[in-house]
Amino acid sequence: MPLPFLTADRAIEAADDDVALPYDDRDRWRRPYRPGPWRVGAAALWLLLASYVLFAAVIIALTGTGSEAGIVFGIALVIIAVALRLLRMGVWVSLRGLRQVGFFRTRTVRWEHVGAVRTVQQPVRWLGLPRAVQGQALVLVRLDRAADDLPPLLTTHNADFLARPEAFDRAADTVEGWAAENGRG
Repeated sequence: MPLPFLTADRAIEAADDDVALPYDDRDRWRRPYRPGPWRVGAAALWLLLASYVLFAAVIIALTGTGSEAGIVFGIALVIIAVALRLLRMGVWVSLRGLRQVGFFRTRTVRWEHVGAVRTVQQPVRWLGLPRAVQGQALVLVRLDRAADDLPPLLTTHNADFLARPEAFDRAADTVEGWAAENGRG
């Protein structure tokens, strides 16, 4: 099974410097960077917990009632869904626009509505927690809204780029390249 999110960095590194869009099929939604180790580690821990819960569901099914096993199996499915949603979070791009996938909400902005995509120095949240530290953020300026309404697309201290400044720079440049080629950014 091909995993396109694992090949994003390699495709970007292999592409020429003049090419901002190193993908063949530009109509598909793609994340222009790999998920970071913090995100992958958290999802792996959730999946590990799900395996224990599934094992408990099997034991309950063998020794208890089917309804109790069904409830525990349902809990395991919710845990697996949480892990998959954690891996899905991030910024995705295509010819149709820019999509920011969060845990509970997904925002899609068509390229016609993008005023600019730029990197700024500002206080950013550390791993999504309330604590703010000084860092860089990739922000989206929409033509039809105030900039204060939108959260940053990427930050140097989120789960994908913590302690990986080169990966943040590469991802920010790629998203800015998509915006420059498809929108007004």
